[in-house]
Amino acid sequence: MGPVLAGVLQLIALIAALALAYIPLGNYMAGVYSSDKHLRVEKWIYKGIGADPNTEMRWPAYLRSVLAFSAVGVLFLYLLQRIQGILPGSLGFSSVNPAQSFNTAVSFVTNTNWQSYYGEQTMGHVVQTAGLAVQNFVSAAVGIAVAVALVRGFARSRTGELGNFWADLVRGVIRILVPLSVVAALVLVACGAIQNFSGIHEVGQFMGGHQQWNGGAVASQEAIKEVGTNGGGYFNANSAHPFENPTPFTNLFEIFLLLVIPFALTRTFGVMVGSIKQGYAILATMATIWVGFVALMMWTEFAHHGAALQAAGGAMEGKETRIGVGASSIFAVSTTLTSTGAVDSFHSSFTGLGGGITILGMQLGEIAPGGTGSGLYGMLIMAVIAVFIAGLMVGRTPEYLGKKIGTREMKLAACYILITPALVLIFAAASMALPTPPHSMLNSGAHGFSEVLYAFTSAANNNGSAFAGLNANTDWFNTMTGLAMVLGRFLPMVFVLALAGSLAEQKPVPVTAGTLRTEKPLFTGLLVGAILIITGLTYFPALALGPLAEGLAS
Repeated sequence: MGPVLAGVLQLIALIAALALAYIPLGNYMAGVYSSDKHLRVEKWIYKGIGADPNTEMRWPAYLRSVLAFSAVGVLFLYLLQRIQGILPGSLGFSSVNPAQSFNTAVSFVTNTNWQSYYGEQTMGHVVQTAGLAVQNFVSAAVGIAVAVALVRGFARSRTGELGNFWADLVRGVIRILVPLSVVAALVLVACGAIQNFSGIHEVGQFMGGHQQWNGGAVASQEAIKEVGTNGGGYFNANSAHPFENPTPFTNLFEIFLLLVIPFALTRTFGVMVGSIKQGYAILATMATIWVGFVALMMWTEFAHHGAALQAAGGAMEGKETRIGVGASSIFAVSTTLTSTGAVDSFHSSFTGLGGGITILGMQLGEIAPGGTGSGLYGMLIMAVIAVFIAGLMVGRTPEYLGKKIGTREMKLAACYILITPALVLIFAAASMALPTPPHSMLNSGAHGFSEVLYAFTSAANNNGSAFAGLNANTDWFNTMTGLAMVLGRFLPMVFVLALAGSLAEQKPVPVTAGTLRTEKPLFTGLLVGAILIITGLTYFPALALGPLAEGLAS
């Protein structure tokens, strides 16, 4: 079997698995967030934190809860790293320095999981499990909660109430993320991923020195890393490391895990708004972009330019031989079109155009299918904009799901789509203009610029993957990427929740002969076009200076 055929068959198997999980998981999540019953363990949690899960919140109260919970998470994780040196199970590692502690705390609380450190040489067992792994769960649950609040904004009328954040948070963790992660961790352990709390072991000599490895609760953290579209690896090599990703099967299984919730949330959306077809329209948009990007990535990485690539069967530099070009391409596209940030190959070693595809995937806003929750609310914002564009074309007041899209709604949607590009381009420009930051680039020219552009694209979009050539462990990059992660996570949430509140207060508009049918393929095509055009106009100059210039020159 040739490598191209192997890659295509893996893609088909992945699509089939996602299709099988779509309806049951989507319906289940809709039931979780629509139920008025609380599990016993949930009641204990509510009592412990002093929250009343039955109290409905308007959008300002919902937002304050999100921000307060996240701020406490940043503070706790920062302090945990700063006192690591005196904690049990620290493996002899010292406390993490202030700039890196800030960066890591912000990274994991914002579901970015950007790592400017070597995981196996920096973090002990307590920080990994009680700090990083816990944030993997709750940060993912926050994203789903905000998405559900926006869906309620479309589904409800004549009320500004969007549900209860604490109930949505707890249910997301207890009823969705924990069960899926337990099953996923058992599968990974059965397939060879490690799960222990062992210390550091010498396993031989390497280039005259001693080779050392430490153990850890890797399988359990790997499971929530993918299920929650987090991405922070236990080891520096991330999912290219055999302790995290032992076999080609686990590689495909991990891709399935990082895609299953974001895709299934479109079904949840359709059920909660009372129109399954609307959910299928959003699903079709996401799937069209995802499959298109996978096809483009495979084409660029399998292109045989030169004897070396012909002999290897594709661009094998930076890729694991046990995984191959096809599976690496699927993983790279899936991780950058979601907010996962996990990698099973080094994106910096992809072809020039292949690296550009990974950057563009993040710059789309990670909405195909996007992160847990963030992908759905990002796509719904783009749907609002597409409806507005269609309304301008026919001279009719735009409507979406029975709600009028007026001046207030468009201002909020416009602010949402502008904030992240502004962060990316401003921080990248500052890093290139100042004298010191460019010293962190491993490469010069177009590829070096791509390293910086990728870093801030990844941080502001809460992805977390890196181009693997930039030394980001400096005070400048730790601080600036930390700020980009905070602003890129929470400023868009402000506009999402404000939009949800505005929509919930409206009364439904009856469907007429002039209403745009947003469940039809025509709207799906319009939405795909709007996403690609808006992104292209925003980022094209920066892409032309980096990956496009490199790809055309090679």
